[in-house]
Amino acid sequence: MQGDLAATLLLPATLAFIMFSLGLGLTVSDFARILRQPRALLVGVVCHFVLLPLACYALIQLAGITGAFAVGFMILAACPTGSTSNLLTYLARGDVALALSFTAVASVVTIFTLPFIVSWALVHFAGTEQVVQVPAGHMMASVFVMMGLPVGLGMALRARRPALALKLEPTLTKVATGLFVMIVAVAVMKNWPLMQAHVATLAPLALGLNLTMLACGFAVAWLARLPRRQAVTLGIETAVQNATLALVIASTVLHNDAMAVPGAVYGVVMYSGGLLFALVMRRFNHHQ
Repeated sequence: MQGDLAATLLLPATLAFIMFSLGLGLTVSDFARILRQPRALLVGVVCHFVLLPLACYALIQLAGITGAFAVGFMILAACPTGSTSNLLTYLARGDVALALSFTAVASVVTIFTLPFIVSWALVHFAGTEQVVQVPAGHMMASVFVMMGLPVGLGMALRARRPALALKLEPTLTKVATGLFVMIVAVAVMKNWPLMQAHVATLAPLALGLNLTMLACGFAVAWLARLPRRQAVTLGIETAVQNATLALVIASTVLHNDAMAVPGAVYGVVMYSGGLLFALVMRRFNHHQ
């Protein structure tokens, strides 16, 4: 019962608060800048929707994982970026407007790409054919309620009462960081039995995928000559996945709990690599 309460009420409320605190530091011009120069978004789409599935498949082959667990990792790779990537971007002093814009774009693109990738994985790794439907309505509603609405409220306060917003932002950001640590702790506790049972076989692959995509997103953005803040952002956006959606697809859509295990393991592991990356990059960006 307590786990259900945390999943259905406390975690969404916590994420909404985090998004509100990020909104206090943003203006409409931040998003207009992203739309005027969409190269960063295009680089992010290539990293997330082309390089991520390819890297995941290569690491699965390298690790020798087959069957339901292999499908589970491909489900994870097919999911959009997770909303907590936005706070990691803020902690890394990255481009928060780009992070929020990419999260929204990725959620829409996923509706078309996820069924194709997961259907292929089912045939390739499990030898089964199954029609995969993305819970698009639920996903879009979640993006709006937990991201769009609170960010919009934060931006509205910044626009109407800029002095108050700038005064509140540092304190609320510290609170949001503490709440993020709580999210990680809840994720660990919720998935602890799965972590204990499968950590030896799946955690190395999960960590390898996370670190590979952090480096890949950053490197491709750097090669595309994007500013460092945007390169940091795309590294995080490429590596931090919506593990909750991966669990929904595996358990609710495909009715296969084994396929949900990689998503649960990655949902814990990705915070370790992501937070380390954010803190290291924060030091570099601080000296820019």
